[in-house]
Amino acid sequence: MGSGFLLRRIGYGLLLMLGVVVLNFLLIRLAPGDPAVVIAGEMGGATEEMLASIREEYGLNEPLLVQLGIYIGNVLRGDLGESFFFNQPVAHLIALRIGPTILLVVTAQLLSIFLGVLLGVLAARRPNGVMSAFVSVFATIGYAVPVFWTGIMLIILFASVLPVFPVEGMTSVRLRDAAWYVQWLDVAHHLVLPAFTLAIIYLAQYARLSRASMLEVLGSDYIRTARAKGARERTVLFRHALRNAALPILTVAGLQFGNLISGALLVETVFNWPGMGRLAFDSILRRDYPTIMGVLFFASAMVVIANILTDWSYRLADPRLRGRT
Repeated sequence: MGSGFLLRRIGYGLLLMLGVVVLNFLLIRLAPGDPAVVIAGEMGGATEEMLASIREEYGLNEPLLVQLGIYIGNVLRGDLGESFFFNQPVAHLIALRIGPTILLVVTAQLLSIFLGVLLGVLAARRPNGVMSAFVSVFATIGYAVPVFWTGIMLIILFASVLPVFPVEGMTSVRLRDAAWYVQWLDVAHHLVLPAFTLAIIYLAQYARLSRASMLEVLGSDYIRTARAKGARERTVLFRHALRNAALPILTVAGLQFGNLISGALLVETVFNWPGMGRLAFDSILRRDYPTIMGVLFFASAMVVIANILTDWSYRLADPRLRGRT
């Protein structure tokens, strides 16, 4: 694992982030609507003098390319601007929300990969068995059902029928002064339904993908050789077969990370989870352009980092790739 590979991937990621900043800025600024009118509306009036003053204060009276250059320069300095609605620095707003979003997305990713791969391996062990049929049906249903519908059904179930898990928020007010481990358990308790809602669609996909990959690998010569030498079935499945079957799963996991973040917007809205998705939703409704662009910037950065880690994991899993650039 040379450092040149990692540096090149980071360089590509920075170039991609620059493209994302430019594209987001142009698309949002070219969309219908005037930010000055939105800001003036929050102040209770929209006279021409007030609109002109607001445009001058926020630099909205400059040409579009000049505004773009100023914004890129500010981003390079770590300044994402001031929120029109919240009247706070965008970086501060995101810093308060990014932790819950990372917790939700990473938990959903790990849950979907672990359970999906486990179901796929068990299904591939007996391709014509009940487990294989269950995985096929479950994958079809899980991939077809919209994530917000799943969240609403879980809220109805656990709010009315089986009140076992909380259906909104991240913490309980009555436990804010409790010991740290009690608060962590409370967060985990609130995390169950949002994480499962976000994970179920990808869990179904990983189950089907791992089943197909395992079926292909289990027909290889080295698997037959391992079984002929008397290796236990568990060793054959999880040590020999799964290691090679995991490569396509790693690729899909990196590609699906962006979909997880976009799905988190809906899940956080349904469960009132205090993350970046909820912040983006509120900002879109109020046309808070700096906050929207800041959320998109951090979401894109998370996707780029996830893809770099995926490339790195791929090279660790496959020794044949470690010497390549």
